[in-house]
Amino acid sequence: MKKVVASADEAIHDIPNAAVIMLGGFGLCGIPENCIDALTRSGIRELTCISNNAGVDDFGLGILLKTRQIKKMISSYVGENAEFERQLLHGELMVDLIPQGTLATRIQMAGMGIPAFFTPAGYGTEIAFGKEVREFNGKPHLMEHALHADFAIVKAWKGDTLGNLVFRKTTRNFSTSMAKAGNITIAEVEHLVQPGELDPDQIHVPGIYVHRIFQGSNYQRRIERKTVRLADSK
Repeated sequence: MKKVVASADEAIHDIPNAAVIMLGGFGLCGIPENCIDALTRSGIRELTCISNNAGVDDFGLGILLKTRQIKKMISSYVGENAEFERQLLHGELMVDLIPQGTLATRIQMAGMGIPAFFTPAGYGTEIAFGKEVREFNGKPHLMEHALHADFAIVKAWKGDTLGNLVFRKTTRNFSTSMAKAGNITIAEVEHLVQPGELDPDQIHVPGIYVHRIFQGSNYQRRIERKTVRLADSK
């Protein structure tokens, strides 16, 4: 199976309106920048986007929010995006806020083929509304369902033409699980190499999960919020 495509535009060419898409990364770290730009150019609309966060106003998923291409966000942390806040408060955007651990586990369970699991997180809050509750060891737990997507889009540090992926540090958060939870998985990589060039012990996502892969470019590596310590004054 030929997995290598020439560009982000080719990789996302068949994503339809109203698709459910997972997008990897953590904050602005390890997000699939090239594919997000391609989605913006494509003009597809009414997307449901599953991502830990919603980017910032002019970068990451914030771009797709600005162009009104996202109908619904399923996220954990969204506090750095003013446009997200505006659309939410004005009823222009559907939002499911999920505890971060629950979100990560729902994605992981989808990749493992486990349909549901129980967690104490969220019990007694609005998150519990309409969910089955069972008691384990004297403590109530909510039943949460696995979270699948039509397409999973991730960015890796290295990948080979067979689709094997290697991530770096924080970029592994969510991306490794998302790559296994989409019906079609698209990977953009900083370095595309030939089979045999990756150490098998360092591969985080086996190529069997990846359907399309391409060499990305022009990564910005932006920081969501930069905080520095003031120098001691004496």
